[in-house]
Amino acid sequence: MTAAYLDKLNDRQRAAVEYGIAGSAAGEIAGPLLIIAGAGSGKTNTLAHRVAHLVVNGADPGRILMMTFSRRAAAEMTERVGRICGRVSGRDATAFATAFAWAGTFHAIGARILRENAAAVGLDPNFTIHDREDSADLMNLIRHDLGLAKSETRFPTKSTCLAIYSRVVNSEAALDDVVRTVFPWVKGCEPRLRELFAAYVDAKQAQNVLDYDDLLLWWAQTMSDARLATEIGARFDHILVDEYQDTNRLQASILTALKPDGRGLTVVGDDAQSIYSFRAATVRNILDFPAAFQPQAEVVTLDRNYRSTRPILAAANAVIGQAKQRFTKSLWTERESAERPRLVTVGDEADQARYVASAVLETRETGVTLKQQAVLFRTSHHSASLEVELVRRNIPFVKFGGLKFLDSAHVKDLMAALRFAENPRDQVAGFRVLQLIPGIGAATARGILDAIAATADPVAALLAHPAPPRAGTDWVDFRAAIADLGARRLDWPAELARLRAWYDPHLERRFEDDVEMRRADLLQLEAIAAGHPSRSRFLTELTLDPPDATSGQAGPPLLDEDYLTLSTIHSAKGREWKNVFVLNAVDGCIPSDLGTGTTDEIEEERRLLYVAMTRARDSLSLVVPQRFFTHGQAAGGDRHVYAARTRFIPAMLLTLFETLAWPTVSADPGAASPRGERRIDVGQRMRSMWR
Repeated sequence: MTAAYLDKLNDRQRAAVEYGIAGSAAGEIAGPLLIIAGAGSGKTNTLAHRVAHLVVNGADPGRILMMTFSRRAAAEMTERVGRICGRVSGRDATAFATAFAWAGTFHAIGARILRENAAAVGLDPNFTIHDREDSADLMNLIRHDLGLAKSETRFPTKSTCLAIYSRVVNSEAALDDVVRTVFPWVKGCEPRLRELFAAYVDAKQAQNVLDYDDLLLWWAQTMSDARLATEIGARFDHILVDEYQDTNRLQASILTALKPDGRGLTVVGDDAQSIYSFRAATVRNILDFPAAFQPQAEVVTLDRNYRSTRPILAAANAVIGQAKQRFTKSLWTERESAERPRLVTVGDEADQARYVASAVLETRETGVTLKQQAVLFRTSHHSASLEVELVRRNIPFVKFGGLKFLDSAHVKDLMAALRFAENPRDQVAGFRVLQLIPGIGAATARGILDAIAATADPVAALLAHPAPPRAGTDWVDFRAAIADLGARRLDWPAELARLRAWYDPHLERRFEDDVEMRRADLLQLEAIAAGHPSRSRFLTELTLDPPDATSGQAGPPLLDEDYLTLSTIHSAKGREWKNVFVLNAVDGCIPSDLGTGTTDEIEEERRLLYVAMTRARDSLSLVVPQRFFTHGQAAGGDRHVYAARTRFIPAMLLTLFETLAWPTVSADPGAASPRGERRIDVGQRMRSMWR
């Protein structure tokens, strides 16, 4: 077989694909490789070709571990690799794709490793996994049991406690250091937090549940045993990790434990797109990767951009070029254009909404559909005014970065019932589902859960438990549903259909106004379940990689042929559109006023703007409101505050942009604007205030 399938790769891509594979036929496995893949540089295509090239040259797909940051990305990767291998060999592409037994997210792979090695590390392999909200609820139960909610001084809320716990785990940092640097307002609570976290760990182990962070923590602890580390690491000849700039210290520790000498290890990422420090990700992982091994890792840089035009890249390169620490690269492209990115000055947020809506419709008339356009923003609430304007103009939209599908109450109800059937020791799931039954309140639910937790067979104990006095036939129906699932009388996903039928009367009782829409969500959940082979796999994978949901006043535009995308910058990473608008390109928003406390925080905010700019293929507009209306400020009441253009676009970069004001005004400074207003020199007024 020839390597003609590599001919469409550029020189840098091909160097990354072929690195170290020439000797693999003789059983040699090359040292570590770092691929610095700039935005739009064909990263996924390069990674897929490297995996395919490994297989074509004799690597066993079953001994290749691929880790991505979403289940969908892993599925797309294996499908693409299968197509390449299929074309080269003339065999069925599907057979190749399904041969990759180890492809998924860090957390999903961790869950699988733990289930397979449960006996060796003291776990029950039938553990269930809590999502963030369930973990916070369990934390809160313990917080109340310890009397911390009634302490004389203010104690952190359940969500803050969980965030502190998560940061300590994922950053591998001491609690005192995390409190001092990230949560300074809770200083002094450290002794009680240690008590809370110890009790939280005990409760999880007693209930046979793991939280999201445990999947990495338990995996890392498993790898601390030399025998297990050698055994698990030996299962894989090659490990490839995507989006390495978004990993945390714990994930980096796991990788080095799997491959201490780096042989067979390939990581791909872009330090300029490291934007997830709030999840404890650290850009240091990718910056320090080459020197983590001896000899040092090979570094291949992909700097040819296939997405954006030259003027857009010139502006984006200039923005990121001010970064203090980075791998030096300057993206280039052959896509010429006379259109520079725009800096659009508007009066306020209302003007910003009107401008974006008008520009979107105007662009649509030129043949660019709504689906080919996107509006990006730093924080979800920044789009509030725009959403109202889009509804007013009948422009359908989908919003990413807001409510997740699994966060809605009715979906959480059904998922809690399913988790409780899977693991009756899961007190958070049981506490929620029991209180769905009329006549059962918090105290009764807690009593039932405590009673069954003390038995060897909690399902049998639940079925034998006497009916609560006011539960009536609802208790009988609930027990019957749990009995069916506990005895595995139904196939999957018929088990979920059984629970949905039990839940339907409670759905109608709880949500009278929009019951049909919520019922449709549960049918969608059942359709999703059909794509998973078992109840445990469904619970694991849906918790670790939940589907995004639309939100906003327009609702999901299911009946519209076209719709605009609204997205936080974080949720937009990895995507692209022809036409991109970035809202609130001002200090206080980008960078966020909460993200300027340290140099590292400011540098991440700079990378956020860079990520937003590099989502655009043909057209980019950064909108700069001059003032914002604030409500209920103690000092000044409701008032306008004035904003300055983001510090990441200093005056020396303005030549890279087309600067304009909206709405357009005549040259006469006293002429009326299209909205009947008079143009004023706000800058002069601001200067006069201090004279």
